This record gives sequence, structure tokens and C-alpha cells, in this order.
Amino acid sequence: MKTSWAALVLIFSLAVSLPAGEANWTGNYTDKKFLKGQAVFQLNILEEKGAISVDFDAAYNDGHGCAPQASGPAQIVDKNTLRFIFTDSSNNSGTGTIRRSGEGVTISINPTRVADSKCVVFYGKDVRLARAK
Repeated sequence: MKTSWAALVLIFSLAVSLPAGEANWTGNYTDKKFLKGQAVFQLNILEEKGAISVDFDAAYNDGHGCAPQASGPAQIVDKNTLRFIFTDSSNNSGTGTIRRSGEGVTISINPTRVADSKCVVFYGKDVRLARAK
């Protein structure tokens, strides 16, 4: 009987510690060598009570030029993909896709309204971001 009880406790603890179904999207991701080492790009994803939001920012290391900060809601496309819309601090707006990629994510950003063209350099396709430590 003690062996069965111990096995049941072990199974229950494993079930609680492993994500059920789809993993939560919440996390912080970064590329500290963005634009060939000239800039930093950071992404935060928050999933809370069924709603998902993203925010991201980018800046040149030396502080010149545009440094957009953006945010917006996201929706799950499938277990490995999010789609989002955003507006940034320079009134640019657009859409994007985030895909799980190993321990990190890959983000593609498509500006659909450009108010400040200096920021567009930060918005591209298939940018790989590592989970921030």
C-alpha cells in the first residue's frame, strides 16, 4: 500500500509541474546584438486570464535615432504561433507574428502605417530572440 501511495504522489507532483496542453506564452526575450551589434531589441509577452499582450522596444546602443516602444494585443494562431497588432511611441502601427523557436522565439513585424520612417529599421522578418536571463 505504501508503494502505491508513493507512486500516486509522484505522478500527481509530475502532473502539477508539467504544463497541461499548450504552454503559457509569458516570457521576456531579447537580441542584444540586433542590427549587427548596433542595437538591442526586447520583447515581453504576458498571458493572463486568457488575454495575451505583447510589448517590445528597440534602441541603438549609442542612443542615436529612433527608439520605438510598442505594445498591443495578441491572439493564439496555433500552439506555436501568435499574431499581434501594435502601435509604437512614434505612432507607427502594424501587425506581427511570433513563433516559438527552441528556447526562444522568432518575431516578424510588418509596419502598416509609418509615421516615423526612422523606426522602420527595427521592424523586420524572422528576427530570432533568446529568452532573457
